[in-house]
Amino acid sequence: MGKDFPTREENYSQWYNDLVVKADLAENSAVRGCMVIKPYGYAIWEKMQAKLDKMFKDTGHSNAYFPLFIPKSFFTKEASHVEGFAKECAVVTHYRLKNAEDGSGIIVDPDAKLEEELIIRPTSETIIWNTYRGWIQSYRDLPILVNQWANVVRWEMRTRLFLRTAEFLWQEGHTAHATAEEAKEETLKMLDVYAEFAEETLAIPVVKGVKTANERFAGALDTYSIEAMMQDGKALQAGTSHFLGQNFAKAFDVKFTNKEGKQDFVWATSWGVSTRLMGALVMAHSDDEGLVLPPKLAPIQVVIVPIYKGDDQLNAINAVVHKIQSELQAKNISVKYDNRDTHKPGWKFAEYEFKGVPVRIAIGPRDLENGTVEVARRDTKEKSVMQITDLALKVEHLLEQIQSNLYNKALTFRETHTNKADSYDELKKLLDEGGFVMAHWDGTTETELKIKEETKATIRCIPMDSKAEEGKCVYSGKPSACRVIFARAY
Repeated sequence: MGKDFPTREENYSQWYNDLVVKADLAENSAVRGCMVIKPYGYAIWEKMQAKLDKMFKDTGHSNAYFPLFIPKSFFTKEASHVEGFAKECAVVTHYRLKNAEDGSGIIVDPDAKLEEELIIRPTSETIIWNTYRGWIQSYRDLPILVNQWANVVRWEMRTRLFLRTAEFLWQEGHTAHATAEEAKEETLKMLDVYAEFAEETLAIPVVKGVKTANERFAGALDTYSIEAMMQDGKALQAGTSHFLGQNFAKAFDVKFTNKEGKQDFVWATSWGVSTRLMGALVMAHSDDEGLVLPPKLAPIQVVIVPIYKGDDQLNAINAVVHKIQSELQAKNISVKYDNRDTHKPGWKFAEYEFKGVPVRIAIGPRDLENGTVEVARRDTKEKSVMQITDLALKVEHLLEQIQSNLYNKALTFRETHTNKADSYDELKKLLDEGGFVMAHWDGTTETELKIKEETKATIRCIPMDSKAEEGKCVYSGKPSACRVIFARAY
């Protein structure tokens, strides 16, 4: 990988940054804090999008699109929402440029000041609920189950590719319901969708839980999240689902006539995941030799590299590879045949290993004679010889094995880095070692903020599967009903 590339142990942060850039996933742009997602990285994001989009539609949701710009006055209508996002908002104040009269260049035209400033969306609750007011009159108009694929801007001073950028891509679901029960059911249903996607497609195990009041989305009554563990032991919030109650309906006067003929405010949810899942993918699976991609998200699932001397050997290999390609593609396996004569096979092996291609097939003249190929898997580096006759079926099974292996490896890592603490000293010690720490908390924001201030760790969530367990808060000694997850996080 080169001397300029640190290992995870040497410098995990630099390892991640270098890997994202050198594997052609993304790079920093001319705009400070914003990134360019390169074709290879975007191909992975497209696969994520396609899978999630199908899952949303299978659960009854439809896609729509709402404006990038939000009138500033909309943010003043929901007090906790504006407080939560005020420091991250980018504001448009003018709508025109002009040449400076002294010839010094282009300036903002002072006469083109907007009557009302526009906020570039940090999230779309306000513009969407203002729109829903015109869509909803009766219980017959409900539920509204809408998702939006979009970009958002949250002005960040300290940025890192995929994990935290001023502009990022995401999806945001916004649903409207006639009852609180329906809205709560929707909130948890979408949390389950995210958890299933993370575990079955990203091969990343997650913990489902509810956020504390302090960590709750601005404007929500309850926020649920899926929390993942990265290879450095830090947590990453991989998706959130919010029960918004009637807060936004009241702020934007969205009422409906219920079945009893009475007026009531609509109940709401919102939920989203973003391109930070790309960062999670890299940090959960990759190694010191480069990317390791789960087959379900790899842009190239199988690469075939010929080893030959002269055109005659290449032509013979080409004919066999064409048949192998067709059989693999018939099983919806994405295949690349790299028969470029500009690079040697060893160079190609290193490139595809670095880019995380799950399966590599090498084929040369001797393989043709034996009716075999050499198959190498990226996750374990194991090589084996396989017969060409039933190759497609074997590769299909191999890809399934790799997907399962990556999940199980990540699950084992999480389990071995999850510990219990029964005292504050023990909590601090375990946090320094990295991982999830299960500890009692007295339920107060005061205690939560004190622990955060002193340890740089947050309560990631109160796990939904946590069993009732009477205990004492590790910080205050006050009674606690269950353990919560503490961790340092991205």
